[in-house]
Amino acid sequence: MRSKTLILTLGLAAMLPIPTGAARAADEATLRRGAYLARIMDCAGCHTQGALIGQPDPKRHLAGSDIGFGIPGLGVFYPRNLTPDPETGLGAWSEVDIVRAVRTGQRPDGRELAPAMPWRSYAALSDADAAALAAYLKSLEPVRNEVPPIAGPSEKPAAPYLTVAVP
Repeated sequence: MRSKTLILTLGLAAMLPIPTGAARAADEATLRRGAYLARIMDCAGCHTQGALIGQPDPKRHLAGSDIGFGIPGLGVFYPRNLTPDPETGLGAWSEVDIVRAVRTGQRPDGRELAPAMPWRSYAALSDADAAALAAYLKSLEPVRNEVPPIAGPSEKPAAPYLTVAVP
């Protein structure tokens, strides 16, 4: 029942006027909380170009990476663009879509997120924290950055990737 309440709340929030005064301070507090959560959840560690090799590009913060994760038997997955860019990022996703993906591992179209995405841990986020993270991601400056496509287990990846070597 709580998730239905969250969906209704986030849906109604989109129809409200831009807040002023104390309400704006509450929104700023929510965005600060979302930024904090993105930082401690280390979203940038995978979803920022260059971060996986120790050279994060601040101009492409959370805009995806062209270094992927190879998972034996599944393929190579590249961290997606989390900015609200309408073509290469989360621009078409609602805050409710983001909350659902973070908590259940499912995209709005029903496909699963990459297996390396630790959504099972993030499923424990409180309603307020999940909503704050989604609001923060939607508040980012959109960055157009298309990442390489997923490569199946028998396909050649289009870009470099990290992998797990079984001894």
